[in-house]
Amino acid sequence: MLRLLSRVVSSSSRLASRAASLPLPSTLPAAGAGGGTPGIRGLTRSMWLLCSSASGRGPLGSSRRLNGLSCGCGALHTEGDKAFAEFLTDEIKEEKKIQKSSNLPKMSGGWEVGLNGTEAKLIRKVDGEKVTVSFNINSSIPPTMDEEPQEGQKGAENEGHAGKWRKSADSAQKLQGQKEQPEIISTPNFVVEVTKLSNNQSLVFDCHYPEDEVGRGDEDDSDIFAIREVSFQPTAEEDWKDTSFTLNTDSLDWALYDHLMDFLADRGIDNTFADELVELSTAVEHQEYIKFLENLSSFIKC
Repeated sequence: MLRLLSRVVSSSSRLASRAASLPLPSTLPAAGAGGGTPGIRGLTRSMWLLCSSASGRGPLGSSRRLNGLSCGCGALHTEGDKAFAEFLTDEIKEEKKIQKSSNLPKMSGGWEVGLNGTEAKLIRKVDGEKVTVSFNINSSIPPTMDEEPQEGQKGAENEGHAGKWRKSADSAQKLQGQKEQPEIISTPNFVVEVTKLSNNQSLVFDCHYPEDEVGRGDEDDSDIFAIREVSFQPTAEEDWKDTSFTLNTDSLDWALYDHLMDFLADRGIDNTFADELVELSTAVEHQEYIKFLENLSSFIKC
């Protein structure tokens, strides 16, 4: 830019010097009488062209924008973003329609419920003990148990969270007359900590919902949740130590396992609690999913 400006000024100066050295014809007005010399006029026009180029009208200052829309926020907005935002608006409406309640279900048994985003913590104090149950709803939706895909449906296994579980209005219309999709439930792993107030250790149970037990209801008296691991952990420390011995229940004597399950049941961790935890987790998961869609919509729009 500076190099070009220097050339223009130099050329204009030479033109002005040459014009000054030539005799003026009698038919032309004297210098200054008719709006300036040819050198000054050429310099003015060259400067105007240079500024026009810098502002984007020429190759020197090309500011060609991507084919998009603008809302004044300075971010890129495309036609695809607009269609995406419209889809999200419809999706949010559909999800709110099927939302059972804006309020979370209550837990019986005197549990205090605390939420921090996707994390939940239930606390109950009884007879010198404190029982804490914690879980996270992320990755708590079990995979679908569909039949073998037919020809032309091999790509379905690569569908994401929305493709498998969230059905928009268009998808719902396509499914009319077909087999209904199973209800979406959240079955998170959960950790039970039993702390005796007179002791500095907690007995910790790592529990989960076996897939073959989910949704069986009251068909039999079997437990709908299971203990995976048991260990002692220091009460005062937030981070548990890997050096503590962990008892895996895969090869555990059934009599000992039954006593551990009875120990939890005596402290309110039984099938009723497990059912209510599924209802709470499902409601929290759906609530967080709607919040995610709303945040995603706001991000796409601006």
